[in-house]
Amino acid sequence: MEIASIYKKFEASASISTDTRKISKGDMYFALKGDNFDGNKFVKQAFESGAKHCIVDDKNAVINDNCILVDDVLTTLQNLANYHRKTINIPIISLTGSNGKTTTKELIKAVLSTSYKVDATKGNLNNHIGVPLTLLSFTKDLDFGIVEMGANHQKEIEFLCGIAEPNFGLITNFGKAHLEGFGGEEGVIKGKSELYDYLKANEKTVFINSDDPKQLKQINSYHNIKTFGKTKENDCIVEFKSANPYVNLSYNNIDIHSQLIGDYNYGNIAVAVAIGQYFEVKTENIKKAIESYQPNNNRSEIINRHTTKIILDAYNANPTSMLAALKNLKQLNADRKYLFLGDMFELGKEAEKEHQTIANFTEDNFDENIFLVGENFYKTTTKSTTKKFKSFEDLKPLLKNLDLKNSTVLIKGSRGMALERILELL
Repeated sequence: MEIASIYKKFEASASISTDTRKISKGDMYFALKGDNFDGNKFVKQAFESGAKHCIVDDKNAVINDNCILVDDVLTTLQNLANYHRKTINIPIISLTGSNGKTTTKELIKAVLSTSYKVDATKGNLNNHIGVPLTLLSFTKDLDFGIVEMGANHQKEIEFLCGIAEPNFGLITNFGKAHLEGFGGEEGVIKGKSELYDYLKANEKTVFINSDDPKQLKQINSYHNIKTFGKTKENDCIVEFKSANPYVNLSYNNIDIHSQLIGDYNYGNIAVAVAIGQYFEVKTENIKKAIESYQPNNNRSEIINRHTTKIILDAYNANPTSMLAALKNLKQLNADRKYLFLGDMFELGKEAEKEHQTIANFTEDNFDENIFLVGENFYKTTTKSTTKKFKSFEDLKPLLKNLDLKNSTVLIKGSRGMALERILELL
């Protein structure tokens, strides 16, 4: 069946679902396959749960006339998303980067939502499945759609751009993330810059942090740029004031007091301000949106428990974000500081070196109360005062006896480490 015909059935459906456990009445179910599952096997369950149509790529899954047999379910989902994007024809703002993507996306949404009707990627649905689902959730009455794009190998951002066809874009930063898949730090820069390449090739607009020479180098010779930064030469001037612990900045002679910690969040806030300015959002609305935004889902959250301040940043980690979090902790005022650091994943052959670098920095800048968790950190060479644990289970018995009164605690690690579990035991 042609995409145009499937699209008509999509328009008549309630929404899209890829999980039979979450189907609502009238949904269109896409029977996706993975390494350990085959959605074709759950078609009967999908109809019983209320699905109106099921998209399948196994002829044995066709159990009634409401099953649509295609060559490949995932490709059909992606093609349908692109067809929908063309049909609704709303401005799309896309962003990628090594760190801060989701926070930046939420900040941009908060700013624009003060003046426009806006929708954005839910959570971190930012891959080859998440981006199509995001696009298919957008409606033609929106003023803007914001699409977050994640990647862990070359050509992935290029592929996602082909689906989303963004009108505007930005890269939060280039960091040491997914080094294994990208083939090193230069590979990260090349891979993430595929967003710039698409925007440049299609004469679309780029928002760029002029304080980041790596980004300026990648977009060299392109004229359709809107810069933001700390100096008066920028299209949008956002002055950094302080970060102790929350980021404070100034825009249009008005101070903005965010609820985000760490100077590394300056760029994330500044681009949201720049996009707000570009689309003529009033300064007071920009200020209100930034100051009202609260981080959640284990991303740079500050949790106060009596006299203990906990910085929970356990959603993910890579060498760049880990170092930034440690530098931020170093400059904070606190009687005592505790560090719980978990392994950083997807570093490939660089894993040993990068974990040792973090361990060295930690010991050079903090005297005590250092706890390293995970197989990679366990292999590092450290002082006797640094406590290392192969797993979270090995760490657990120690947590119940710690006295954290009048202290600041940093919890950071990759998603697979799930270090937020520490909170239950402190």
